[in-house]
Amino acid sequence: MTTTSIATVGLEAAPSRLSARLGTRPEAQRVLDIARDTFIEGYRIDMGPLATQLGVDRTSVFRWVGNRDALLSEVLWSLAVPTLVQAERATEHLTGAERLAALLTTFARDLIVADYFRAFLRREPARSLRLLTTADSPIQQRFVATVEWLVVRDLGEKPFDGTITPEELAYLLVRVSESLTYADLITGDEPSPERARTAFRHLLRVD
Repeated sequence: MTTTSIATVGLEAAPSRLSARLGTRPEAQRVLDIARDTFIEGYRIDMGPLATQLGVDRTSVFRWVGNRDALLSEVLWSLAVPTLVQAERATEHLTGAERLAALLTTFARDLIVADYFRAFLRREPARSLRLLTTADSPIQQRFVATVEWLVVRDLGEKPFDGTITPEELAYLLVRVSESLTYADLITGDEPSPERARTAFRHLLRVD
C-alpha cells in the first residue's frame, strides 16, 4: 500500500501514460534519465540526439516515451519532486499557515535560482509556460494536488473556518506561485522570492 506524501501525491492525482510506463519499462526510464541529465546540464532535450545516445532510432524513442512534450513534462516533474521534498524538510520546524507559506516560498525560491531551469524558460518560453501553467498540463495538475494536500495537512479540511475549500485555496496559491516564479515571462518583471514570500504570507493570513 502506497503512503501518500509530498513526493507522491501529485503523481497519484495526475498520472500520465509515460509515468505509468516508468515503473515497468526500463527503456522508458533510461530515456528519462538521459533527458534529465541533459536538462540539468542546461541543454535542449531533442529526440534525435537521445536516440543516438541510446543507439536506437527516433521511432523507438517515441514509442517508449511518447512525444517531446510528454518527456519534458516528466523531466520537469522529476526535478520538482526533490525540490518540494527539500522545501518540506527545510520548514518542518514550523506549523500551520506559517509552514505552508514558508514551504511555498522555499519552493519558488529554489526554482527562481536554478540556473538550468531558468535556461529552459529563456530557451523555450512559450513551451515552458504551456507545460508548466495550463490546466490540462499534468505538471499543474500535480502541483495543485500537492498544494491541496499541504493545505489539508497544515490548515485542515476547512481552512479559514470554511470560507474557502482546500481545492480553491490550493489553486489560488499555485496561480500566485506561477505568476511570481515566471514573472519574467508573464509580465517582464524580475522573479522575486521576497515578493513570493509576501504574497503567500498575505494570502495565508500569516502575521
